[in-house]
Amino acid sequence: MWTYLLRCRDGTLYCGWTTDFPRRLRNHNEGKGAKYTAARLPARPVYLEWSETKQEAMRREWAIKQMTRREKERMLEEQLERTQTYLAGMHLDGGEA
Repeated sequence: MWTYLLRCRDGTLYCGWTTDFPRRLRNHNEGKGAKYTAARLPARPVYLEWSETKQEAMRREWAIKQMTRREKERMLEEQLERTQTYLAGMHLDGGEA
């Protein structure tokens, strides 16, 4: 399961979780994801984190949503290399970081 953050066109961050990140990113960028991202396209991935279970991914999503913007931005900087490694291994159809 993946917990992810997308940066929207207006610079805001959207957090979610999914079992299939490339499919979910495509859905977001086709306007079929969340209403929030549909109004702020394109959305590009800036953070990915793997969890073994749905429950772990959902807990992590909740924890990230409790963070301040500053805390999220710090996390993005600290995890940039790992996120880029994850993204490099995926075929994202125009959704690259």
